[in-house]
Amino acid sequence: MKVTFLGTGTSQGVPVIGCQCEVCTSLDFRDNRLRTSIHIATENNSFIVDAGPDFRQQVLRERIRTLDALLMTHQHKDHTAGLDDVRAFNYLQQKHLPVYGRQEVLDQLKQEFAYAFADFKYPGIPLIELKSIENQPFEINGTSITPIEVIHYRLPVFGFRIGDFTYITDAKSISAKELEKVKGSKLIVLNALQKEAHISHFTLSEAVTLLMELNPQKAFLTHISHRMGTYAEVQRTLPDFIQLAFDGLSFEL
Repeated sequence: MKVTFLGTGTSQGVPVIGCQCEVCTSLDFRDNRLRTSIHIATENNSFIVDAGPDFRQQVLRERIRTLDALLMTHQHKDHTAGLDDVRAFNYLQQKHLPVYGRQEVLDQLKQEFAYAFADFKYPGIPLIELKSIENQPFEINGTSITPIEVIHYRLPVFGFRIGDFTYITDAKSISAKELEKVKGSKLIVLNALQKEAHISHFTLSEAVTLLMELNPQKAFLTHISHRMGTYAEVQRTLPDFIQLAFDGLSFEL
């Protein structure tokens, strides 16, 4: 399985117009982040988790030519606003694209992209097949996926585990029951917004503390705000097994 970070930033990402902080003015490419998303390529499948406003740019950059499914963590626009651009995959693959998410997420997609689900199918609209999932394992083309429910302030959000890999974004808390699903993962991706306290995201110290408890072989931090500090500065403070992710970074399991 190969995983590629399509984006590792937030809506308060880099650069921020008018901001003169050391991150927004950094020349290090690792400090230039698009909205958070990943691509997962298994032997039989090509998945993307979330389609934010930068979806088209990310897919073009990584030259992703096939997509079997889109997995949605939650309904916030920085994770869904690029859904219209799946029409390119409709054209290339000549079929609808399955989009998996909890029912509340799918209902909001139907509102925000109503033209894609209207009775009258205007030529060229994105062709989307909505697939409702609950907090229990499901399968796509032979690949088993386990949802992990985390809490983003008061909003339930799904992370996903595939084999020894777990991906969690937009979390502020995770119940003991859900953490049991994460334990034993060899590689974990976890959100860490900034160093200061935040109402709906793990801070850097909270994410590091949780990863120390889970003790995977390797961990990456994502959903990073420009308030975090530069990549080089923050990376020097992290345990050896934890790394800040950056756009375009790939690894294999």
